[in-house]
Order: sequence, then C-alpha cells, then structure tokens
Amino acid sequence: MRQGIALSESGLQQASASLGVGLPELWAVMTVETRGCGFFPDKQPVILFERHWFRKLTNGRFDSVAPDLSNRIPGGYGKMSEQHERLARAVQLDRQAAFSSTSWGLGQVMGFNAVKVGYPDVEAMVHEMYQSEDAQFQSMINFIANGNLAPHLREGKWRDFAYHYNGPDFQKNKYDVKLEQAHARYAIGPLPNLLVRAAQLYLGYKGYLAGGVDGWYGPNTQKALIAFQKANGLGATGQLDQATFALLENVAIAGADAPPAVLS
Repeated sequence: MRQGIALSESGLQQASASLGVGLPELWAVMTVETRGCGFFPDKQPVILFERHWFRKLTNGRFDSVAPDLSNRIPGGYGKMSEQHERLARAVQLDRQAAFSSTSWGLGQVMGFNAVKVGYPDVEAMVHEMYQSEDAQFQSMINFIANGNLAPHLREGKWRDFAYHYNGPDFQKNKYDVKLEQAHARYAIGPLPNLLVRAAQLYLGYKGYLAGGVDGWYGPNTQKALIAFQKANGLGATGQLDQATFALLENVAIAGADAPPAVLS
C-alpha cells in the first residue's frame, strides 16, 4: 500500500487549468489551510477533528461519555499531533460521523462534503486522503468548483472566498487577511519547487528533516539530504540529483505500509 505521495506537477497544473485559477491563488489557500503540506511526518494526512460537528451528526448522544469529542461549543482541538488519536476514539463511537466531522488534507475539506467533491461516500474520500496530496488537492479544487468560488479567487475577492470556503466566522481568525498576504507573496514568485518539496516531505517521513515542507532548498534541507545520502551509501554532495531522489522516494513511500487503523 503506497501512501503519503507528494503533490505532483501534473496534479497541480491539471487542477489549476480545470478551475481556471492561477497557481498563486491556489498556493495561498493551501498555505492558509495547512501551511502547504497535507501529511504529518508519520504519513498520516493533516486533519482537524471538529467536535461540534460530531455532536450535530450524532444528535448529541455522546455528550456525556465523551464531552471532548461531542460538544456544542466549537474548539477544544488540542495539539495537531493529537488529532488522529481523537479521530480514532470518535470512530469507535460512530465511524461515519467521525469521518464526516473531520477536515482533511491540503484544503481541509470536511468529510461531510465527500459526495460534493466527487466521492461516492465519506469512506472512499478518507481512503484517498491517505494516499496522496494530489487526491487531497483535487478535493479542494472540486469543492471550489462546486461552490462556484473560482471567480472570487480570480478577482481577488478574499472576503467573499473566505466566507464561503471557511464559513461565516472567518473574521475571527483573519482568514481573508491571511489569504491576501499569502497570495501577495506567491504572486511575486517564485512558487515552491515541487521536486524540493517532495524531497522535504519524504525526508521527514524517514526522520531526517528538522524544518518544514515549503519547496525552498535551504540549509536544513541540505543537511537532511546529506545525512540521507551518507546513510544510504550515496555521495554526500548535498545535491538533489536524480539518483538521490529516486532512492529517497522509493524508501519513503514504496512498500507495504500497514493500512491505517481507522481504515481497517
């Protein structure tokens, strides 16, 4: 089972063309939603479990036994590293509601939007969220297309986009301001290098990278790459050559990863 595959050039370009929205606008959305990375270092998708949605979808029947998972008041998220543990506990209470009450991947699309973004059901959506950032990205694109939000992005109407994508409370977190600021940076360019970005993601899976996944080849990435090259009998050049990337990709995502517990 291959999972945790990085965003590809073809996936990015095809989705952008189908939506008719430029890459700076799309990178802005991904950056604000997930800092531009759809997987944690343990190869699980970036998620956020929403307890108020779980309560709505289960009619509050778990309020007393799991108030941290079922609550009329939004929030109570805890650390990002705790989200999959929270999801796993919610799955034991109500599997479909748990998946539906979670936002998934690069664009943080809620599970209850599964059919809207092209999946037969939320189970199918969740399975794909574990596979690749391309799938996560396409879900975001489909949500934008389904809601006719592309014109807001093309015209720089950040408040309108924020309202429909993030919800009526978007101003609490200055969602529109963050979008505009992120877009301004990407509009100047250059955009993240997808090869570097994929290498950063895969180095993180193997425990080599101390920095983030941003598509910029800086000192942290170079040090991590040299450590990987030394550990795998390659010349410690610090260069992301074809041989280094091919081996890194193979050891990071190929092979038989056990299916995530929540999917079994």
